[in-house]
Amino acid sequence: MNDDPYDILGVSRTATQAEIQKAYRKLAKSHHPDLNPGDASAEEHFKAASGAYQLLKDPEQRGRFDRGEIDASGAERPQHRFYKEYADQDRGGRYASSAGYEDLGDASDFFADLFGGGRGGGGGGGGGGQGTRTRFTARGRDMHYHIDIDLLDAANGATRRVTMPDGVALDVSIPAGIRDGETLRLRGKGGPGLGDGPPGDALVEVAVRPHPLFTRDGDDIVVEVPIAIDEAVLGAKIEVPTIAGSVRLTVPAGSSSGDVLRLRGRGVKPKSRPPGNQRVVLKVVVPKEPDAALRTAMEEFRERRTLDPRAQWRKSA
Repeated sequence: MNDDPYDILGVSRTATQAEIQKAYRKLAKSHHPDLNPGDASAEEHFKAASGAYQLLKDPEQRGRFDRGEIDASGAERPQHRFYKEYADQDRGGRYASSAGYEDLGDASDFFADLFGGGRGGGGGGGGGGQGTRTRFTARGRDMHYHIDIDLLDAANGATRRVTMPDGVALDVSIPAGIRDGETLRLRGKGGPGLGDGPPGDALVEVAVRPHPLFTRDGDDIVVEVPIAIDEAVLGAKIEVPTIAGSVRLTVPAGSSSGDVLRLRGRGVKPKSRPPGNQRVVLKVVVPKEPDAALRTAMEEFRERRTLDPRAQWRKSA
C-alpha cells in the first residue's frame, strides 16, 4: 500500500485542514473494523487512514513532512535531524569530512550532547574517566482518533468500545453532556515512551450524529411535536418523547403552531453544569381533506370570527 499520506486520504497536497478531516472521517466510517468484522483489508485501510490523518492534522507536522524533514511515519530523516541539532554551532570538525562518525567530532560527545548526558570528572573534554551517562527518556507521542456517537449517548453518557488502528479495543467512557467536536483524553493509551519515559495519551475526537427527533441547543433539547386542530383549540394531554423517556404534557387550549412549552430539567444533564430544559415546539396539523362535519364547523366559525390573526403581523411589516 502506498505510504504517502495524501494518496492514502485521497486529497491533494494543497488540501485544506477541513478537507483532510472530511476525507479521513469518510474513510474511517467505511473501513472501521467494528463495521467490517473479520475483514483484514478493511482493517489495513483503517490503520493506514488513521496514520495518515495523525500526520497531516497537525499543520506544523504536515509542514515538516512536506519539506522532507520527517517521513510518513513521523520519524526524523537522519540528515535533517543532525542538521537541525548542529547547523548553528561551531563546525569545529563536526562536519570535517563525508565519512562516518568522525565528521561529527567524537561520537560519544555527539550522542551525550544529543541525549542530555555528559562526561563525568572534569570539563573541557580533558582527562578523567567517563562518568555515568544520563539515560535518554522521552514521553510517547499522543495518538489522535475519531469516534461517531448518537445524540442520546452524548446527552446521557455511555460506554463505547473503540478499536484503535493497532487493533487494540478500548472501552471509552462518554461523559454526559459532551459536545460535538470535543476531545476525550485516554491517559497512557498513546505511543510508547522511550527509555523510562511514560506513554503518550490517546486523544479521541467525538462527532455527534444528528437525531431524527431531537436537536441540541447548548444544554437544552428541542423537539417539534405535531398536534391536531382540536387539541390546539380545546387543549389536551399528550405523550411527548424526551431523551430519558416519554412524559405527559398538557397542551393549553388555544395553542398555535410555533408555541413553545418548556419541560424543566429534561434536557442535557452534565455533571459540571446545571441541567438544561426540553423545549417542545407545537405544530398544528390540519387534515388535507377535512370531512363534512369539520368543514361545516369551520364555516360557521368563520362567519362569527372576530380575531384577525395577521393584525400584529401587519404592524411589524
